[in-house]
Amino acid sequence: MRPNVVLICVDEWRGDAMSCAGHPYVETPHLDELARNGVRFSRGYSATPTCVPARVALFTGQSQERHGRVGYTDGVPFDAAHPVTVQGEFRRAGYHTQAIGKMHVWPERARLGFDDVILHDGFLHHSRRTHRQQFGFFDDYVPWLRRQPGVSPDAEYFDHGVNCNSVVARPWDKAEELHPTHWIGTQTIDWLYRRDPTKPFFLYLSFHRPHPPYDPPAWAYDRYDALPPYSRTLGDWEDDWDEFRQDGDYQAAIGDLPDRVVHRARAGYYGLMAQIDLQLNRIREALVDFGVYDDTIIAFTSDHGEMMGDHRMFRKSVPYEGSARVPLLVADRASAPSVRGGVVDQVVELRDVMPTLLDLAGVPIPSSVDGVSLAPFLRGEPVPVREWLHGEHLHFGQSIQWVTDGKIKYVWGSALGVEQLFDLVEDPGELRNLVKTEPELRELWRSRLIQDLTGRAEGFVADGNLVTGRPVTAILEHTRERVARAAG
Repeated sequence: MRPNVVLICVDEWRGDAMSCAGHPYVETPHLDELARNGVRFSRGYSATPTCVPARVALFTGQSQERHGRVGYTDGVPFDAAHPVTVQGEFRRAGYHTQAIGKMHVWPERARLGFDDVILHDGFLHHSRRTHRQQFGFFDDYVPWLRRQPGVSPDAEYFDHGVNCNSVVARPWDKAEELHPTHWIGTQTIDWLYRRDPTKPFFLYLSFHRPHPPYDPPAWAYDRYDALPPYSRTLGDWEDDWDEFRQDGDYQAAIGDLPDRVVHRARAGYYGLMAQIDLQLNRIREALVDFGVYDDTIIAFTSDHGEMMGDHRMFRKSVPYEGSARVPLLVADRASAPSVRGGVVDQVVELRDVMPTLLDLAGVPIPSSVDGVSLAPFLRGEPVPVREWLHGEHLHFGQSIQWVTDGKIKYVWGSALGVEQLFDLVEDPGELRNLVKTEPELRELWRSRLIQDLTGRAEGFVADGNLVTGRPVTAILEHTRERVARAAG
């Protein structure tokens, strides 16, 4: 029988925020164990770093040029736009497929190739408005919460009043076993009893945290609130985006906030990671108890990162390392021999997860996929992946484009032609813009972006040069056409 596959996706987890990645404060002993049992890809990126387009890449194995989602837009039917998915391919291969946690697709209850979905997307404004807070239509966590002993019949995850894109942080207001992160662990163990024992399984575990609200249990918040005080570090280029600053706004994407506010946000953010790390260990031990751990491939990643005050920025969408770089760990316990404790510094992306897992499980990779299988690295047979990665996202009222090989990064803003160039080896914090001091390097990387954008419908390139001020949309025309054809 083919191996089981568990794909774990967390939300808004920075690529540097693991102790195995050398973070000075974050402790992730159980993720570190996963890394020791497999391969850590130290230069993993999300090419379109917000929830919706990143999950499209993860589910379809496609680049943004192919899947067409280059910004955040709710309410687009997923099946119509993206019919071939990793879970659908595993199901076609005879797997029992299950999702638990966040999907962030439309309609919310669409299964998209899963046999079943146990759903909690977090605070989705679009869904709450559409369904007028009738949670049963779009959420399984809240109805479960309201059935628990001693819980109010109108309880929900917003009782503490902390918004889902706010840097306000506070400990969780209920018992820890009622937290959405703990609920994921409980639902996973319950499902292991109910799975079809005659089939291998593909299990997608999707934690809403450490995305805001920053509300970990008190023990986890206190652990990181005790860190040395936060003190911001600024580079020489932040005024490039000054027109978008909203100083003093606790939900702004960019703006000055007191260091003490960011300190508390950091405590909440890191505390949520500590809680998730323990739930991952709880799930791992359950896999051992059920006798399936040694027959299971496990992958861990995130849809995007979190700026957490870097360059006065918060949340995601931007091309900088805090936002665009993500963790990616893969451990193949079902195959022998398989690499243990490997670290790969080639640039990889979320689109590579689907072909990697299908390849490791011996399932054919569909022709719609343009990601690259990373399975050779787990087999001890490293291969070139890509010379550079092209990423983009609509933000600050424009398309912010970027290219990187993990060592150099070039950024271009489509509205006014903002240009930035960073040496990620010498300057991992992206504090020094080298555009004016390294003209030859600028031209090399600018030419690579031009190569990637040539032929795009937006008209970003004309006569071999980048063109500013072009109209931009969050969904490319070929994807709009697929949705329209399916609707009608």
